Amino acid sequence: MTTLSANGTARKVRRATMNDVARLAGVSIKTVSRVVNDEAGVHPATAERVLAAIDQLGFRRNLSARNLRRGSSTGTVGLVLEDVGNPFYSGVTRAVEEISRLRGRQVITGSSDEDPVRERELALEFCSRRVDGLLIVPAGVQHGYLVPEMHAGTPVVFLDRPAGDVVADTVLVDNVGGTAEAVVHLASFGHRRIAFLGDSPDIFTANERLRGFREGCARAGVGFHESLVRMGPHDEDSVRTALHHLRNAADPATAVVTGNNRITVHALRALAGSPVRPALLGFDDFELADLLSPPVSVIAHDASALGKAAADLLYARLDGDTSPPRRVVLPVRLVARGSGEVRA
Repeated sequence: MTTLSANGTARKVRRATMNDVARLAGVSIKTVSRVVNDEAGVHPATAERVLAAIDQLGFRRNLSARNLRRGSSTGTVGLVLEDVGNPFYSGVTRAVEEISRLRGRQVITGSSDEDPVRERELALEFCSRRVDGLLIVPAGVQHGYLVPEMHAGTPVVFLDRPAGDVVADTVLVDNVGGTAEAVVHLASFGHRRIAFLGDSPDIFTANERLRGFREGCARAGVGFHESLVRMGPHDEDSVRTALHHLRNAADPATAVVTGNNRITVHALRALAGSPVRPALLGFDDFELADLLSPPVSVIAHDASALGKAAADLLYARLDGDTSPPRRVVLPVRLVARGSGEVRA
C-alpha cells in the first residue's frame, strides 16, 4: 500500500501481520489466530483487545494462503473472456459471479483480446494463483498447456467456443441453426440477394455462423454467392466499405445478416441517414436495439444462460462429478422487430 508522508512524498506502507496485531494487543500469535478464526478458548476481554488491534491496524487475513496450507479451496475461479467490455460478455460474467457467490467463491476475470498468447498467459496465471477451476472463452485452438492442470484436478469448462485439442466440458449456442433461421426469415420477405458480414473465419463462432448462412440459403432456395460474403476483423470503416460494395454492385444485396453485435452496430452507423436501407438481421441482441428506428431484428441468445450453464458444469466437477465431458448447446430465438422485415 502507498500513502503520502507529511511532506507530500509517497512512501510504501507494509501490510499489518498477525505479529503486529499480537504485539499491539499484548497477546500471543496463537491467541490472535484463535480470534481471527472464531475459535473457542479466548477470554472475551482478550478477544476485544485483539479485535480492537485488528481494526486499528487494518489487518486482513490472507485467505488463499490459509486455505493452501490446509490443502483446501482457495475460494476463487478464473474466467478468461474475449473482452470484458463487450456487453455480451458482461452478461456472462454477471451470471458466473452470481452462481459463484452462492457457492462462496470469488471470480477473477481477464480479457484475452482474441489473442491466443494472452489467453494462455491469463489461464496459467490464474492456475498459479491456485484457482479452484477455470472458465475459458478460447481465443486459440491449442490448449494442451492446460493438460497438466487438468490432470492435477483443476476442472476446466470452455464456453461460447470449444477447445481446440483437449476434451473438456463445453457450452455453446446454436450458431448454425440461428443463422440459417435468419436467412429463411429474410427470404420469406422476398429477398434473394442476401449478404453476410462475419468476423474472422478463424473464430469458431464466425465460421459456424457462416456455415449456418450457407445452410439457410439452401433451405430457403436462394443462391449462395461468395461475392455477398465478407469475413474478417470488422471495424466501422471496413463494415462501411463492405456495405458500400454490396449495395452498389450490379446485382446488389437487398438484405444483410450481421455475424455479431459489434458488426451490427457498425452496420447501423454506416447506414445512418441512408434513405433506402437493406433489410438487416443481426446475430446477438444488444442494448437499445428495440428503440432504434426501425427497431433491429436479431437472433438472440441469453448470455446469462451461457454463463450459468458453464458455471453449473464447473461446480458440478468441483462437487465430485466424474462423468464424461459434456457438450451443451443452448437454443437461440429470432426476435422480429422491423429491420429484418423489410420487403425486397
